[in-house]
Amino acid sequence: MEGALDPVEADDPALPVRGHAWDVHAPGGKHIWRTLGYRRVSGEAGAVIEWDAPAEFTFPAGDRAIVHGGMVTTLLDTAMGHACVDALEPDETFLTADLSVEFYRSAVPGLLRAEGRVVRRSRRAAFCAAELYDGAGELLAAARCTQILRGSR
Repeated sequence: MEGALDPVEADDPALPVRGHAWDVHAPGGKHIWRTLGYRRVSGEAGAVIEWDAPAEFTFPAGDRAIVHGGMVTTLLDTAMGHACVDALEPDETFLTADLSVEFYRSAVPGLLRAEGRVVRRSRRAAFCAAELYDGAGELLAAARCTQILRGSR
């Protein structure tokens, strides 16, 4: 996909994202990004994550399959987390203190796109938001979270 950033290539300073910590601590190791096949897509602001949701992560609902809400939540959380990572100082990390998701429409297998951003950042917290869209651009869900910022010790 055009604009997709391979997590392993994200250590390249020319790319608009920071390298992923799991590539430093466990190069080539297992991680949710690799397991699920997430792709970070270049965006103007915040973080855009795409995922081709397979049927294996669905449950039957009448005549169709619906992507499990936990998988939708994970994708939204990942987009907000990466938006927060981009806003951190080099010695900072964060922990999620609160996460809320509203489901507007069912997600079905296929392309899902989460767009995350930092809404406000203070010295001790980052308040983030994200929206989830299907391949046709239909809004499926939205999330908000509070990230507690931590300095290195």
